[in-house]
Amino acid sequence: MDERSFPCKVGRPIPEWDFRHRLPIDTAVSSDCKDTAAIFRINSTYMDVTDQPYQYRQWQAGGVFIVTFFSALLMATLIKIILIPVSTIGVGVVAVYCTLIGSMIGMAYMAFNYGRDEYFALNRRPIRFNHKEKKIYAIRHRSFFGNPGQGDITWEVPWDENAIFCIHRGVVHQRNVYHIRYYEVDQNNNVTRAFAIGREWEEDESLEDLLSQWNYWCWYMNHGPAELPKPLLFFKEKENILESFLFCLYGFGMRASAAYRISMMPFVLLMTSHRLMALWTCRDPIWPDAVAKVSVIEPDDPFDQPSGNTPVGWAETVHAIDRGEYPDGDKREMKNWSGEKNPALNALLWAKDIPPPTR
Repeated sequence: MDERSFPCKVGRPIPEWDFRHRLPIDTAVSSDCKDTAAIFRINSTYMDVTDQPYQYRQWQAGGVFIVTFFSALLMATLIKIILIPVSTIGVGVVAVYCTLIGSMIGMAYMAFNYGRDEYFALNRRPIRFNHKEKKIYAIRHRSFFGNPGQGDITWEVPWDENAIFCIHRGVVHQRNVYHIRYYEVDQNNNVTRAFAIGREWEEDESLEDLLSQWNYWCWYMNHGPAELPKPLLFFKEKENILESFLFCLYGFGMRASAAYRISMMPFVLLMTSHRLMALWTCRDPIWPDAVAKVSVIEPDDPFDQPSGNTPVGWAETVHAIDRGEYPDGDKREMKNWSGEKNPALNALLWAKDIPPPTR
């Protein structure tokens, strides 16, 4: 459920279910604190996190490629028909012309609307949690004509009690899917803009990981990187072919059997080609000077990661775990947690229409 394909409805109130599942920033929402694969880097100043479409961008890239292909095919067909001499132009010919032109315009619009942030855009759109500034900076779109120092189009969000973070619920193939969404509203409480943070979680049980992830980000913003568990992995900021392949392979199931993965290999390779096509047309994001100025890392920062022997990316991390050089699913318990002790049962409580209290 790519947030770019199913955006928030600007000008309307926050969806009721989302607002009832608002996430606090000053108290825990479950007994566990851990990362579930959503981080590029961490240091004492900031933490760069993925946006929700990042891990599954190959699907949108593939859809845009297919729509563009058929749009070009319709244009070629239209040109070929126009070049055929016609003695009389009747209603049928006009109808064919109108159908082809309408279909071509519709597909071209879809290709532009859904592809403008996928092709010839940015290879990632990081969301920066700045611990020292107590703000979130989110790169949203590539800037093509900005002045030097402006960087790419970036939104700024204060980390305070007025910021509205919610669990957003959607339905894909009759299954509930969730992500964490930030909403900004006007004086009438209507949404003016929103964006999704981190990744997507599927099925009600996955809310266990979503809530643990939220605890992780809140701990960082409120207390800094000390005592944080190690992330599940650090994503590569410069993604290579192997990493793109693994994104697509794991997209068909993190724990899928070898037989299933082999049977799906043609589709995995097709999705990998779509992801690579999108990445090869994009460039690295550029932070505005104002954000870069408040994101300076101290040269002796002991929490600056990834660095040294820390593995980066799917392949390196899996090998490091097998060698016992990196923890597999590091986590910590939240102190003074008074809610449901079992994270799985707590997740099912949150999946209901009325979530449990957090205080």
